[in-house]
Amino acid sequence: MGFGIVMPVLPFWAREFGASGTALGLVLTSYAAAQFAFAPLWGRLSDRVGRRPVLLCTIAGTALSLLLLGLAESLAWILAARLLAGAFAANLGVASAYIADATPPEERTRWMGMLGASFGVGFVLGPAIGGALAPFGYRAPMLAAAALAGVNLVHAFAALREPARHAAPAAAEGRAGALRNPLVRRLCTANFVFSLAVTQLETVFAFFMADRFGYDAEHVAGFLIAMAVLMGAIQGGGMKALSARFRERSLVVAGGALLAVGFAGLPPVPSVAWLLLPLALCAVGRAILQPSLMSLASLASESGARGGTMGAFQASASLARVVGPIAAGLLYDAAHAAPFALAAALVALVAAQARGLPVESADASLAEAAAAPPGAG
Repeated sequence: MGFGIVMPVLPFWAREFGASGTALGLVLTSYAAAQFAFAPLWGRLSDRVGRRPVLLCTIAGTALSLLLLGLAESLAWILAARLLAGAFAANLGVASAYIADATPPEERTRWMGMLGASFGVGFVLGPAIGGALAPFGYRAPMLAAAALAGVNLVHAFAALREPARHAAPAAAEGRAGALRNPLVRRLCTANFVFSLAVTQLETVFAFFMADRFGYDAEHVAGFLIAMAVLMGAIQGGGMKALSARFRERSLVVAGGALLAVGFAGLPPVPSVAWLLLPLALCAVGRAILQPSLMSLASLASESGARGGTMGAFQASASLARVVGPIAAGLLYDAAHAAPFALAAALVALVAAQARGLPVESADASLAEAAAAPPGAG
C-alpha cells in the first residue's frame, strides 16, 4: 500500500525541489532498477537464512526508506530514498517463495492469486489515502506510508513463522545458477515479456485517454481503480475455482489470449463506453495469467533453491519496468496505437510459448527419481 500512497504525490514532491522531466524519470526508473538488482540477492539470502528473517529485514527497510522520503530536503535525497525503497521492495520473490513453501502444489496458484489481490487492494486504497493527505503537505503521505510499513513490520514479526518446508538452510544459487535451469530461464523470459507488455498500457494509458477522449487524471484514475478492483476480485476469489479445475499452463494460455484481444481492441474503440470491454479483458487476463506464471516458476525449482528462483523471476519483471516505459513512450510518439499493438503481440507470444511448458514440480520430479530403482531410465 505504501507504493500506492506515494506514487500519486511523488512527482509533485520532486518538483518542489526543482525536478525536471528527465530528473523525474530518473527518480521513477531508479526504483525498478534497484528492484532488478536486489531481487535475486534477497531470494538467495532467504534460501540460506530462511524466508522470515529476510521478509522482516526488507519490511523494516521499506519503512526506513519511506521515512527518509518524507524527511527529504533535496532532489538527491529523494533519489537516494527511492533507490533504497526499490532495494527493499524487491522482496516479492521471497514472499512468493514463502507461499510456495507453505502451500501444496495444487493450491499454489490460488494463494499466488491472493498475493496479487493484496497488491490490488493497496493499489486501490493507496492513492485514495495519498490524495486525502496531500492537502496537509507532500510530506504527510510519505510519513503515513512509513507509519503503515512500521505497523506491517510489527504484524509480520508476530504472525510470520518459517515454513516447515524451509526449516533447514540450503546452499543458495546465484541468479546465473537459477537461470541454468532451462525451465526457469523460459519462465523468466515469459515473465519479462508479459511485464513488458503490461508496462505499455500503464505508461501511455493516461496520454491515450487525454488525446483520444479529453479525459483528465481524475477520470483516468477511476478506470485504473476499476481495473484493480476487478483483478482483485478474480485473484482473491475466482482463482480458487479456476486453479482447482485447470492447470497453471492452461491458465497462462487463457490469460494471454484475453490480454492479446484486450490490448488489440483498445486503439479502435469508438467511444468510452466501448472502452470498458477491452479494459475488462485486460484486467481478467492479467488476473489469471500473473499468479499462474508465478506458480509455475515456484514449481520449477526445488524448495531449497526456491528463493533464488523466485528472486530471478521478480528481477525479470523489474527489468521490464526499466525498459518498458521508455519503449512505450517512443512508440506512442510514433503512433498512438503502436504500444498497444506491441503489447498484444507480446502476450500472444507468452500464450503460445506456455503451451509447451511442463506441469510437474521439481520436487515431485526429484522424489520420483529417488524412488526409481537403480539403473532405471
